[in-house]
Amino acid sequence: MLRKLLHRHENPDSPIQRLSAGAKLATALLLAGATALLPRDAWPAFAAIGALLLAIMLLGRIPVPYLLRRLALVEPFVFGIALLSLLQPGGTKIFLAILTKSTLCLFAVILLGATTSFSELLAVLRRARVPAIFVTTLALMYRYLFVIADEAMRMRRARQSRQFTRHRAHVWRSLATVASQLFIRSTERAERIYAAMCARGWEQK
Repeated sequence: MLRKLLHRHENPDSPIQRLSAGAKLATALLLAGATALLPRDAWPAFAAIGALLLAIMLLGRIPVPYLLRRLALVEPFVFGIALLSLLQPGGTKIFLAILTKSTLCLFAVILLGATTSFSELLAVLRRARVPAIFVTTLALMYRYLFVIADEAMRMRRARQSRQFTRHRAHVWRSLATVASQLFIRSTERAERIYAAMCARGWEQK
């Protein structure tokens, strides 16, 4: 599931995917930054940015369901944060503005991820003289995210095969146990990986 979620939509014939990774990263950051800095009532500007993102989606030949699945994953968090603004005076306008801004920023980032591989983005960061330790951390995080996800699925299946009840309280206790064990195993794996890297001559710079 995680591999399907993070896997980019490959369409080498699209003009967007043929662009350099640096240009796409700069465009995404520019659009996200401009959206965040706009005033709350700049609805024409929000509409223009949304239209531009839709045009990029069409040029990139990215299926709408592909984008909607990714938006649906993170949109509940955005909605929950935006709900807090309803407690303030004029909360409805603030709520709509936060929801619109956040959705547009997420749309830009999802389009970037859908048209650019993570290795290309890391190469751009290296050329931009981003500190090597930060780039290395991102690369290791992305690599072992799949390993941890596979480990979590195996632990969850093993736990389910040993339980004979579907009581909600028992399910939540089971998930808490899996999460705690996964944290311990991830920490131990990280220590082993670091020791192995140091044994092969890797130095933190």
